[in-house]
Amino acid sequence: MKKESLEALLPWTGIQVPADIPHGDMPGDKVEISEEHIRKATTIFPELIGEMIKVLEKGNSEKIVVAVCGGSGVGKSEIASLLAFYLRESGIGAYTLSGDNYPHRIPMYNDAERLKVFREAGMRAMAKADALTKERVEIIRDFQAKEVDADQGLLQENPWMAPYLEGGRAALKDYLGTPNETDFDEVSDIIKAFHQGQSSIYLRRMGRDDTALWYEKVDFSQVDVLLVEWTHGNSDYLQGVDIPVLLNSTPEETLAHRRARNRDGKLDSPFTMMVLALEQEKLHHQAKKAKIILSKNGELLSFAEYEKVMA
Repeated sequence: MKKESLEALLPWTGIQVPADIPHGDMPGDKVEISEEHIRKATTIFPELIGEMIKVLEKGNSEKIVVAVCGGSGVGKSEIASLLAFYLRESGIGAYTLSGDNYPHRIPMYNDAERLKVFREAGMRAMAKADALTKERVEIIRDFQAKEVDADQGLLQENPWMAPYLEGGRAALKDYLGTPNETDFDEVSDIIKAFHQGQSSIYLRRMGRDDTALWYEKVDFSQVDVLLVEWTHGNSDYLQGVDIPVLLNSTPEETLAHRRARNRDGKLDSPFTMMVLALEQEKLHHQAKKAKIILSKNGELLSFAEYEKVMA
């Protein structure tokens, strides 16, 4: 890919999007492109081309890796798919890789591991604080059975639970989005091989049960841009990303989105909300590295503007 081929795309006026376009490589992933996704991708694309030109000017590689990251429900899969479609329609080979193929455990087991990490650390913290009694253990077990033991509101009537919640949260933070949960080295190796111009690369495929795990050999001979769509695409553990794109969403916007799409009208469990809050903290910590930041309502933000929004 040459700098001149990118410069020829500017100014960019948009491309008609058909009803069905290729998307990421996560088995069973449901991608539904809306007008909002198209509007956001159309806003990002010329900025992305500008950042790609800067990468080529450095002369390190003619292959470029773009990470599309953000929290739950922000549209990573849809927007990454659209950006890849725009690139291909412009004559630039692109492939969309889903980072959700690379945790150490299938989703069901990873969800269980997250909960195990939280609860074991919580109980350990209670013991360390010498705050356990037989009665309190039974109360905590009852909260666990009802799946409310991560609710901070419990402290109002049970202030003695503070070590449980604090210890559990700290351990969960050390697990989420770290090498304990995800094989960052494998994704980094894929990025390295792509940058080096490897013509074909084996990519992981992960479904939702024990037997749904395999590798597929993918032809990269005509691919110039690798798009990684992943919550952790801007993580310090991931090496080789040239252009991190952050699709931002405040905690309030994320919660509103989850409420709107919840069919039974129930809110997420306190534990799920704790996981989302911790992921949001990590995204916020990493945001300073993003080359492009887009707000939930589709506005481009400088890092200073982003900090004001998140304050």
